[in-house]
Amino acid sequence: MIYWRPLVQSGEPRPKGAYPLAGGGLWFSQVERLERGRAGEIVPAIEAGAALEPLVAPRASFAGLAMDRPQIMAILNVTPDSFSDGGQFVDPQAALAQARALAEVADILDIGGESTRPGAAEVPGDEEIARTAPVIGALRAGGLTAPISIDTRKAGVADAALRAGADIVNDVAALLFDPDLGPLAAKAQAPVILMHHQGTPEVMQADPRYDDVLLDVYDWLSERIEAAVAMGIPRQRIAVDPGIGFGKTAAHNLALIRGISLFHGLGCPVLLGASRKRFIGTIGGVADPQARMPGSLAVALAGVAQGVQMIRVHDAAETRQALRIWQALAGGTA
Repeated sequence: MIYWRPLVQSGEPRPKGAYPLAGGGLWFSQVERLERGRAGEIVPAIEAGAALEPLVAPRASFAGLAMDRPQIMAILNVTPDSFSDGGQFVDPQAALAQARALAEVADILDIGGESTRPGAAEVPGDEEIARTAPVIGALRAGGLTAPISIDTRKAGVADAALRAGADIVNDVAALLFDPDLGPLAAKAQAPVILMHHQGTPEVMQADPRYDDVLLDVYDWLSERIEAAVAMGIPRQRIAVDPGIGFGKTAAHNLALIRGISLFHGLGCPVLLGASRKRFIGTIGGVADPQARMPGSLAVALAGVAQGVQMIRVHDAAETRQALRIWQALAGGTA
């Protein structure tokens, strides 16, 4: 099988014959031709032939948000044990205050009630519901109109969240943990984010291995998209996430970020979620997750430069500022 990774660029002048990336302001005129067992080869984009179609086709809006520019998804963990902000927003009033602050600078709020950090144990569904649904309901009652995603692997939790006013199901297990979650999302007509993982949170970082991490993750996500479509979820309501840190070494994470433009070939919006993760601390020499904002910004902008449509972050205000500067430097594109 041949894979085509667009070499994404921004700004002007745009060379004659350049192709727009996924209907947005970025473009490419060359692609990297990839095959298993062979070194990549840079060739003119036209050589990709029919494979250009998903690379250039405009993306449908996702939960009402345009996908021709990067959107910021702000993280709100109402958990006692998340790796970065565990315990900070368990109190409902603290969670509501943080959510309202994030909503002023972010495009999407991602609310989760179960930590999926390496080594984390499963949380009972009723406890996860008690943590998340009341916060979502209170935000909607307070007039919040921004899209809300529920970060869960469980159908019962997603159902309660959607009933409370959530819009998106963000599943780190890509509909593999709970067989009822896909049909639920299909019936509710909810957009779904499918994330790659290798193993459960309890064991995923024990010894992750791949033949070729970039191509393995691409193929896996392609299969999960088809599975979701078979469950009744239209492709235009599906986004993909390569799952940085979920069953990956630091080297795997870097390879995925460097090559993340490959995933545009799946024809779905691409989400990058690397905020404050361990590899950033390891490379940057920062042990405290809450001190990893500068490294997180560097990774987020690396993804934006390759056309990712959503970036999932803890530091939403800082990311918004960095994104505005990047867009100005890039000539207002993206």
